[in-house]
Amino acid sequence: MTKTKKNSFGEIAGFVFILPWLIGFLIFKAYPMVSSLYYSFTDNNLFTGTNVVGTLQNYINVFTDPNIKKAMGITFRYAFMTVPLKLVFALFIAYILNFKIKGVNLFRTAYYVPSILGGSVAIAVLWKAVFRDDGLLNTILGFVGIKGPSWLADPNYAIFIICLLRVWQFGSAMVLFLAALKGVPQDLYEAASIDGAGKWRQFFSITVPMITPVIFYNLITQIAQAFQEFNGPYIITNGGPLGSTTLVSLLIYNSAFRQYNMGMASAMAWVLFIILAAFTAIATVSQKYWVFYGDE
Repeated sequence: MTKTKKNSFGEIAGFVFILPWLIGFLIFKAYPMVSSLYYSFTDNNLFTGTNVVGTLQNYINVFTDPNIKKAMGITFRYAFMTVPLKLVFALFIAYILNFKIKGVNLFRTAYYVPSILGGSVAIAVLWKAVFRDDGLLNTILGFVGIKGPSWLADPNYAIFIICLLRVWQFGSAMVLFLAALKGVPQDLYEAASIDGAGKWRQFFSITVPMITPVIFYNLITQIAQAFQEFNGPYIITNGGPLGSTTLVSLLIYNSAFRQYNMGMASAMAWVLFIILAAFTAIATVSQKYWVFYGDE
């Protein structure tokens, strides 16, 4: 009887400890998701309320409106440019910082700092100041006799400036790669060296296969972050010029808080969620072909 009472008390105590998180999840996660799904099938307006329920017009507009299709294309372009570049830079820097070099801790900190500050409004404002027509970059180019282009006013350059801000924030992925590199057994490298394998062969035949679980994790998280990017396009270019940096997240914001069309914004958000879920599912299924786990 005593054991039963103790077990019951333990179960209740565990539930009490997770209750604050559970309440927060239900209020701030579950309820907003269910509400947005409902609103996506309505013509809900932020101020006038809902008049039509059960309509599919919002989803029809998502796939037929040229502005939304253009924003989708730009979002895919942005993600496919930033994610590979960010992962490559993160792995490259982590590989270098894995060597025993003087002041390595200082370099690790310096490379990690942008990932902490990069998503802030202040850094986006600073980025805008660097790349505007009379900004720091064009001023430096002017000193050597080069007239810099209008980085933020030219559609051919603006999207790359926004991508550069995301790639610059590779610190968090770098730290994970560095931890994974530390876990690669050194005897594998010693055996490869004895067999005559060079550094490049060791990197692609030993290092990369051994850290594929971390590559997979970073791939999933970076795809999710790229498709949800908002601060950079909103603050630096506000979606311009000519809509060349209008990502879906910015379009959702404009629809919800400028046009007050919460139904349309909710539909776009759910389509974006489905796209992310599809990419995650594809990556998860594909991992059995390229991700190596130690227990396999």
